[in-house]
Amino acid sequence: MAVGGIISALIIGLIIGALGRLVVPGKQHIPIWLTIVIGIVAALIGTAIAGAIGVANTAGIDWIELLIQVVLAAAGVWLVAGLYARRGHHV
Repeated sequence: MAVGGIISALIIGLIIGALGRLVVPGKQHIPIWLTIVIGIVAALIGTAIAGAIGVANTAGIDWIELLIQVVLAAAGVWLVAGLYARRGHHV
């Protein structure tokens, strides 16, 4: 993967992770790097799901794919924040 691809993945991960974090109510006590990782994973899985159901490549903005990615990121943030808090980690 080229440097541009890595930077793009980080930026997309940050955006998707931040959107997912906004959807989850309350304050999440997880570090930003973990939010980015959750966002990258959610973006990759969301793209795969969108491709599997045939909505990955539509005319214009792929709203359904974006919605899937944000929902996955929100679920990931919620799950990881709960696990992180149980282990006593604080940022």
